[in-house]
Amino acid sequence: MNLDELDELARSYTEEAADVAQEVRVCMAASCQSTGAQPVLDALHEAREAKGADNCRVKGVGCMGLCSAGPLVSVGERDADLNASNIYREVSADHAEALIEATQDPAAAEARLAALHCPSDLPFFARQHKIVLEHAGVIDPDSFKGYVAVGGYRAMVQALSEMTPAEVIAEITTSGLRGRGGGGYPTGLKWSTVAKMPDEQKYVICNADEGDPGAFMDRAILESDPHRLLEGMAIAAYAIGANKGYIYVRAEYPLAVERLKNAIRKAKRQGFLGHHICETQFNFDVEIRLGAGAFVCGEETALMASIEGGRGQPRPRPPYPAESGLFGRPTLINNVETYANIAPIVNEGGDWFAGIGTERSKGTKVFALAGTIENTGLIEVPMGTRLRDIIEVIGGGIPDGKAFKAVQTGGPSGGCVPAEHLDIGVDYDSLKTLGTMMGSGGMIVMDETSNMVDVARFFMEFCMDESCGKCVPCRTGTQQMHALLDKIAKSTATRGDLALLEELCDVVQATSLCGLGQSAPNPVMSTLRYFRAEYEDKLAGC
Repeated sequence: MNLDELDELARSYTEEAADVAQEVRVCMAASCQSTGAQPVLDALHEAREAKGADNCRVKGVGCMGLCSAGPLVSVGERDADLNASNIYREVSADHAEALIEATQDPAAAEARLAALHCPSDLPFFARQHKIVLEHAGVIDPDSFKGYVAVGGYRAMVQALSEMTPAEVIAEITTSGLRGRGGGGYPTGLKWSTVAKMPDEQKYVICNADEGDPGAFMDRAILESDPHRLLEGMAIAAYAIGANKGYIYVRAEYPLAVERLKNAIRKAKRQGFLGHHICETQFNFDVEIRLGAGAFVCGEETALMASIEGGRGQPRPRPPYPAESGLFGRPTLINNVETYANIAPIVNEGGDWFAGIGTERSKGTKVFALAGTIENTGLIEVPMGTRLRDIIEVIGGGIPDGKAFKAVQTGGPSGGCVPAEHLDIGVDYDSLKTLGTMMGSGGMIVMDETSNMVDVARFFMEFCMDESCGKCVPCRTGTQQMHALLDKIAKSTATRGDLALLEELCDVVQATSLCGLGQSAPNPVMSTLRYFRAEYEDKLAGC
């Protein structure tokens, strides 16, 4: 199959819906399903039939982003993006008739839906720049036809039919894309390293073991646009010379797993996975491996050990996975968001992607906003966007008139940023100067009522519980730090205990085997840096 043939296939899928003028889309991601999206979808189908609205199509779609206001429904012209549609919040089955009526006679339904309407210029939607999430909330994640109709698999066919593997890697390198899993390693450099390995058997792995508290970026991508991940993985496999891929995903994501399995099955049936893909000599199969909820399996060597059937424990590096990874073979590991950027880069070119973001942090980043913030949900913004714009403008600020205190970025591996640094741009290097990190994209916002000692204790308890126990600094050090934080929180600690806590932070950070232990002290160190007075106020005798 060449590009002309794929474009003709996309046109045929579009023409199948030629009689459809309007679409009513219901968010069927996990967050909206938990608030009753399925009854809404069922009621809309019934209302459409009852009203004979043959020019209207009702369908389930992926995440629309504003998770705090679900179930979400959009009404607009067929194939329109979210910003060109009317979005309604907190919809119930009782609103189904009015929503269908809105596709036939908008003026008549306007009054009945006014209280649910989200203005199209709401900053939460208008201030985003979507690349990874461009299809989320627009296409049916279970529809192969829907993905192809919006340009899906075009980048893969272009790569296979018109580009050499070296040319694909060159575009990824030009784009400046860095790994979105937290480390920020240059993606093109990682791909070229694996491609140079002479081994005939190589592997591609997607790390979908999203374990940070409050993070749901990868889950939303998998639930909303699973074919996008498969396309990115296939392009990566072609570029490095691999024929086998694994998606390591949390078993706690049943909806994402179901949609991934469905996407793999349909892609194989249509010849976009398997043998002789698109009538070429390229072969690539993908399998899913379920994680059992161990946070340490997000570390790449522990993840590979788990896929191999062993206990999920990290191993020393070198050798790195690029040289000796899964089953001792050269292995490429990227996370969900990284692969989801690949197809747009191939379609539009590396220079296009490099023109977004900052000098050293290119493109966009998906963030999960959680905590005490008005608009809890999923957003995508250009790298370099100010924290203040994310929290106060897109996020809507702190509810109930309370004051902002800190935002924790990077999950348990990150740190807390106080109000005085809200005007910093969010990119890999800027966050590092503040003692925190980008991480996979979680942002937990805290208001004035948060006690930072308790915050540090919470994350230390998480790291202590999730330690695999292989190395002494992490296994014992996190326990000792948690005990000291507990003493401080109960006002039974001394200044000597505080000094010991700081010393332990340095030791655990410098001597732990993997990233879990090395980064475990970050929440403690950052809260000590910016909120030391809260620690000292709790010391015994102070």
